[in-house]
Amino acid sequence: MSLFHKETAPEADYPVQKSAAEWRASLSPEAYRVLREHGTERPGTSPLNAEKRPGTFACAGCGTALFEAGTKFESGTGWPSFFAPIEGNVGTTTDRSFFMTRTEVHCAKCGGHLGHVFPDGPPPTGLRYCMNGVSLRFEPVAAEG
Repeated sequence: MSLFHKETAPEADYPVQKSAAEWRASLSPEAYRVLREHGTERPGTSPLNAEKRPGTFACAGCGTALFEAGTKFESGTGWPSFFAPIEGNVGTTTDRSFFMTRTEVHCAKCGGHLGHVFPDGPPPTGLRYCMNGVSLRFEPVAAEG
């Protein structure tokens, strides 16, 4: 096994299926690099870091709702961070890249790489889901009226 090995589920295990060409056509180059090639965006570059409105953070690849805005917190890391996902909508795999072992977080519907989860978050879970903003899209709660 290579030092850069990632244990991920085969593409066929996800309900949302697209070819590489279809993913490239539907995503920006940066979103493709992060979601489909397990890249990482530069810290502090996502406009979602400052997002404070009520709503839902969804997968930029397939639109699956991943995190409620009420679970977002300021981690000081430069990436949008959450203490809990929407149950059943994210999965995790072991990431052994870059000479370390981490827990990778991916969309349970399309397998898109979202970021990593760490055990240094706030109550009530103690977890920090450190997500790439480019892998998310924010869907604000519709104003009543």
